[in-house]
Amino acid sequence: MQISELLTPVYDAAWLPWAVQYFFLIGIAATTALTAVFAAFGEAGSPMRRLLPAAATVLLVSAIAAPVSLLADLHQPGRFWHFYAHITPWSWMWLGALLLPVFVGLSVLFFAAWWWGRIVWLRVLGVGLALSAVSILVYTGAEVMVLRSRPLWHTAFLPVNFALTAWLGALGAMFLVGRWLPGGMKALPVACLRGLSLTAVILMAVGAGAWAALGLLGADPSFDAALRLCAEFPIWRLSLAGAVFTGFCMIALLQRPAHALAAPLPSAMLALTMLGAAWIFRWVVFMSVQGVPKYGAGLYLYDMPWGSDGLLGMVGVLGLCVALITAVTWALEAYPARARGMAA
Repeated sequence: MQISELLTPVYDAAWLPWAVQYFFLIGIAATTALTAVFAAFGEAGSPMRRLLPAAATVLLVSAIAAPVSLLADLHQPGRFWHFYAHITPWSWMWLGALLLPVFVGLSVLFFAAWWWGRIVWLRVLGVGLALSAVSILVYTGAEVMVLRSRPLWHTAFLPVNFALTAWLGALGAMFLVGRWLPGGMKALPVACLRGLSLTAVILMAVGAGAWAALGLLGADPSFDAALRLCAEFPIWRLSLAGAVFTGFCMIALLQRPAHALAAPLPSAMLALTMLGAAWIFRWVVFMSVQGVPKYGAGLYLYDMPWGSDGLLGMVGVLGLCVALITAVTWALEAYPARARGMAA
């Protein structure tokens, strides 16, 4: 009897952890923008209008931090210029290079209009910002979904799940940031945030159910691919169990009354759980799926780099977000009259 040894070559990951940070932050920015625009059209004193300070802060921070992660993912920041020097309208990445600066610019202008208390300009800019946010959600989902070689990516449910998990993370960020804004948790409409968060979780459950139903009917090959991975590899079964457990934890936390969620520890636990769920979903989609060979058996092993392409880069992005939040909250504390009218 002869034994044949099959060697699997080692491939570098095409999407680095920088991509996880970018899709995480830009998703939060886009869904926060939609929430902030909806809040801007709310009546003065309503729970949605009171959500505006937290939404505007999260929007500004994520809209600035996201492009930094994107430039880092391109390995050489100068490559960003190539999108403008070479016209390729059939590429979603090229379209994104046009859509992203518009979105970032509108986000900054929207925050400035809120800061100065210009409700008319806020709503005018809000219409353009909402359309731009939708374009960002479409392009970020489509540029991954178009890859036919990856069944787990090539499904219409991927952009939907990107958007819903991003909204969940955005609401968690508002829970987290709200404690440092003027008035603290007392000024934050916790009951409104709780209701929106439950809505996001329910929509995610409905989306997962629809994906499973279409997969069982043979209409979505990505479901069969996911079933095969869970059947063959314990790490994928662990990921599935972790997702279900996290979902139950969020539902349990959200079942608590609004006044209980306003306490420091429960609100922080809920916020970090929601943010963690959104981030881990993207890690699994990008890094874990890249570990699945397109042809052959087994899994590719991925070692997290300690340098700027791995852990250090993620810590750096976290530090950038903390610095931006610190700057914005300090400015609101130092000049509270700027946005006092808009918070009411």
